[in-house]
Amino acid sequence: MIPLLTRSASARAAAHRAMAKSALFSDSSAAVRLRRYNHHIQKARRLEARVAGQEVAS
Repeated sequence: MIPLLTRSASARAAAHRAMAKSALFSDSSAAVRLRRYNHHIQKARRLEARVAGQEVAS
């Protein structure tokens, strides 16, 4: 397995999108699933913005 620090930002963004999708189908309450989904989507968007050379304000 490749360490997370050596992966490209676009690969990490894709991984976070996959984690977001899996969060929607986990055995947790709806609130927890939504919170995890939003967390991973936010990270993916930030990484994609970095790849595009943009700065995303938090």
